[in-house]
Amino acid sequence: MRHRLSRHRLALKPAHARMFKRNLLTSLLLYESVRTTKKRAQVVAPMVDHLIAVAKSSAPYNAIRAINRVVTDKNASRKIMEVYVKRFASVPSGFTRMVPVGARIGDGAPLVDLMFVEGIAVTVEPKAAKVKKSPSKK
Repeated sequence: MRHRLSRHRLALKPAHARMFKRNLLTSLLLYESVRTTKKRAQVVAPMVDHLIAVAKSSAPYNAIRAINRVVTDKNASRKIMEVYVKRFASVPSGFTRMVPVGARIGDGAPLVDLMFVEGIAVTVEPKAAKVKKSPSKK
C-alpha cells in the first residue's frame, strides 16, 4: 500500500533511473532550464537544491567531491561553485521552480519547465589570455 510514502519514483530499472536523474540534473545545471514531465521534475528538483546547499555550506574541496559524485560533467560542477553559489548566497533554499507549459503531444503527459529562480546576477569574467612575447630579432 502507498500510505504516507513521500518518495517520487520513476518507472525505470534502478540503474537506468539513477543515470537518468544524474543526466537530467547535469543538463539543468549546464543550461539553467529543461523541459520535462512533471513527475521527472519532482524527482530532480530536490537533488539540485541539495547539491547547491552542499556547495554553499561545505568547504570547497569537500563540496567539489560531493558534486562530482553526482554530476556527469566537470563543467557542471565548476558552474555550481563559480556561479550558483554566488547567485544564491542570500537564498537559504528553494533554488528551482516548475512552470507548467501544457501537455505533451502524443500521450498527454503534463510538461513543465524546470528552471532556477532569479538570484543575484553574477557575471563571470573570462580570464585574459597570456600574451607570449616573441624574442626580439636583432
